[in-house]
Amino acid sequence: MFAGIWNLMTLVVAAGVGIVSFGFAREYVRQRLRFVDAVKHPLAPWIAGGVVLLIASPIAALLPLVTGFTALVAGAATGLGTASGVKALKRGE
Repeated sequence: MFAGIWNLMTLVVAAGVGIVSFGFAREYVRQRLRFVDAVKHPLAPWIAGGVVLLIASPIAALLPLVTGFTALVAGAATGLGTASGVKALKRGE
């Protein structure tokens, strides 16, 4: 019983981290990096996601509700948010 609740709480934390990471990365690219040409390179989202994954992995070992899955979600969401921000810049938003 307790393990099921714990897994659900971990999933909720991972979903929240993913939503926040995506939104932060998208807005950061749109607001702060709009004049930086390097962010438009095709590897920029992969690099951003990888850096976040590397930073979040040690944190996952320290906190009880943050797992490796949460770190993976944070990295993927950051990469997707970066790509979305670049697309928004190209559309002129």
